[in-house]
Amino acid sequence: MFLIFNTSVFAKTIKVAAIDWCPQICPKQTEKGYVIDLVEEIYRNSDYQLKIDYFPWSRAIKYVLAGKYHALLAPAKAEAPQLRYPNTAVGQQEMCFFTTADNQWQYRGVDSLNKMQIGIAIDTSIEELNQYVSNHTEQFVFQPYHERYIKQSAQMLSKKRIDAFLFTKNSTRYELKQANMWHDYKLAGCVSRTEIFMAFTPATKNQHSIDAMMQTFDTRAAQLNSQRLIQQLLTKYNLQ
Repeated sequence: MFLIFNTSVFAKTIKVAAIDWCPQICPKQTEKGYVIDLVEEIYRNSDYQLKIDYFPWSRAIKYVLAGKYHALLAPAKAEAPQLRYPNTAVGQQEMCFFTTADNQWQYRGVDSLNKMQIGIAIDTSIEELNQYVSNHTEQFVFQPYHERYIKQSAQMLSKKRIDAFLFTKNSTRYELKQANMWHDYKLAGCVSRTEIFMAFTPATKNQHSIDAMMQTFDTRAAQLNSQRLIQQLLTKYNLQ
């Protein structure tokens, strides 16, 4: 599945690898997601058109690292540190713990994680907990991130296969509410927020073309006052 945003007959194509990560990126919805809205607006009336294909998260990262795609939507820097990052972020993500509604546990720092079994998506950054995860892999159940990750993690909670799972706050709430499942679960504390980006490949032989794509991104983002536009889009998607 892909989307093409045309700017002109002679536009150059930026091939973008992305994930199904609503409400940020929503390939199956009428509203495309606030990150797609933002990036589309940034490149509107430029020398570029966007061609967006959707993949599981780890595969999307590999494709961009290998140079099969020009750009990735929308990693935190720690999730794909080898990529090239423009100056301007496309938003923020906040990783949170989720449990069943009847579970009294709350995340209160690393000491509260003792003896917990926690679901986590491969190739996601938990910011201040990244080192803890690396040092305590036996406490974590690693799964690929794909469009079924959130529902599958919630079902693992209900079956008591895990005590909690970690994922981004907005997406988890959105997905479980859409599935009429949210009443069975709750947010049980969050780690720090981090910025997310449209990141670019380091692998292509023609880095001059990537430089131009990134320069256009930052120049247009500044012209549009991207931070103000992000706030407007968050309001549109009821994420304030």
